[in-house]
Amino acid sequence: MTSFNVNFSEFEGKKILITGASTGIGAELAKAFAQQGAKVGLHYFSSEDAANQLAADIRKSGGSVELVRANASNSKELAAAVKDVAERLGGINGLINNAGGMVRRVPYAEASDKDYDEIMDLNARSIIVASKAALPYLKAEGGFVINTTSIAARNGASGGAGLYGSSKAFVSNVTRGMAKEWIEYGVRVNAVAPGVITTPFHERYSTQAQLDAMLKTVPQGRLGQAQDCVGAFLFLASQALSGYIIGQTIEVNGGQLMP
Repeated sequence: MTSFNVNFSEFEGKKILITGASTGIGAELAKAFAQQGAKVGLHYFSSEDAANQLAADIRKSGGSVELVRANASNSKELAAAVKDVAERLGGINGLINNAGGMVRRVPYAEASDKDYDEIMDLNARSIIVASKAALPYLKAEGGFVINTTSIAARNGASGGAGLYGSSKAFVSNVTRGMAKEWIEYGVRVNAVAPGVITTPFHERYSTQAQLDAMLKTVPQGRLGQAQDCVGAFLFLASQALSGYIIGQTIEVNGGQLMP
């Protein structure tokens, strides 16, 4: 499958920070926005080699990118990283909160405080921390926030992914509440909810048997790829295409969920 290839001239020179952008959906977003002329802030934590290679590829193609490393579960680190990359980019016009992960599969009956804290800190609290840190820059010219939630936010998840799904439901509701509060600053807030996307996420957390079972529930007859999500993010980032859309979540799942 080829990468998303549409020209949105409005992104030329815009400064866009993408958290969790070293692999998977985040990496495809970094490449796509760079291809549209945006200056990309590429946040990563554990996948340093992948982040460096991605940055090198973007620069080789003529794109502009700044790397920033931080543990998204650590509020102080993440807020400092947002400020750091904003200073290097010369501001922030858009923030994509893509950092997250299942951490581990754990049934509710076995979940500990440690499980709850680690999953919620990574997927839920990080959204608020990064967005709050970016807000002064976003307010300067008007801008956007796009949160990555999940199909698991609506279907409750399964196979020990319930806490993850609940953390993403938090993200979905934060998207709506933040959209109401921040539109007065000219900042649009929306979300994208991927379905089953074949990225390192599922390589880490899902067995082949689990993926095969999920595939049977997708009407389109295939699991998604990271590139399948790019168009929804570009659409929500575009003032021209979605300037009157706030607090919404676009489901990208091949028909697996039709709310």
